[in-house]
Amino acid sequence: MPRLRVNGVYYPIRAILFDKDGTLLDFIYTWGRWGERLLARFSAGLRARGLPPLPEDLSALWGTVHAEDGAITDYDRNGPLSMGTIGDLMSILTWHGYRNGLSWAEAKLLAEACRQDADDSLAQSRAAKALPHAIEFLTQCRDSGIALAIVTADETAQAVQQLEWLGIRGHFSAVVGTDRVDRGKPFPDMVALACRELGVASGEAAVIGDTNGDMRMAKSAGAAVAIGIAGPDAAEASKLSEADAVIASYLALAAEADE
Repeated sequence: MPRLRVNGVYYPIRAILFDKDGTLLDFIYTWGRWGERLLARFSAGLRARGLPPLPEDLSALWGTVHAEDGAITDYDRNGPLSMGTIGDLMSILTWHGYRNGLSWAEAKLLAEACRQDADDSLAQSRAAKALPHAIEFLTQCRDSGIALAIVTADETAQAVQQLEWLGIRGHFSAVVGTDRVDRGKPFPDMVALACRELGVASGEAAVIGDTNGDMRMAKSAGAAVAIGIAGPDAAEASKLSEADAVIASYLALAAEADE
C-alpha cells in the first residue's frame, strides 16, 4: 500500500481527499473577490430601495477580516464563508435584507441576483490560484499510485470549473460538492461518497483541510488521518485543534509508492 509521510510520520493509505478552498486554492484570491463584489452589490441594492446598507463592520457577517476600503484580507477558518455552503451564505444575506426592511421574498431575490452577478464576475476573471507546492504534491501522489478526490462545501459544478481553470481537474477521480450529499461538513457523507467513487475504504483515506469542520468530517467517517493545513502562522495552527497533524505547507508532506 502507498504511504503518506506527514511531519515525519508515515500513514499507509490508498487515497487522499482534499478540501478545495484554503487547502488547494488560495481562499482570499478567489472568495475574497467574490465576497467583496457580492456584499457591495447587496448594500447597493438596499440603498437603491431607500434602506440602510449592510453594517460597516462586516467581520461578524461571514467571519471575514476587512481593510478600510472593504477589501477582504483574511477569514476565520471556522466561520461561515470558510465552512458554510452557498445556501448558508444566501440565508445570512437574506436575513440581513429582511432585518433592514425588505420582505423575506424580496431579500431572497436580491441575494440571489447579487450572487449571480458575483458568480459571473468570478467566471470572467477566472480568479483561482493554487497554494504553494500544492500542484507538485498532486503530481507526487499520482506518481505514487494514490487516488485523489475533492470534498468541498462549494457546489460541484463550480468546484470542477475552478479546478479546470488551474489545469488540475485530471488529478481527481471524484469531485464531491455539498450538493451531492444530504449532509455537508462536518458530517461524514462527503468522505463516504468520495471513497465509494474511488473504490477505497474510509479508513484507507487521508483528509486534508483548513478547518475543524474538515477534521470532524474526517474523524466521523473513520479516515486514516485528518491533516490540517494552517500556513506558517502559529495562531492559525492552534485553531486546528481537532487535527491529527497540522502542516505549514505541502513541503511537510511526501507521497511514496508501495515498495
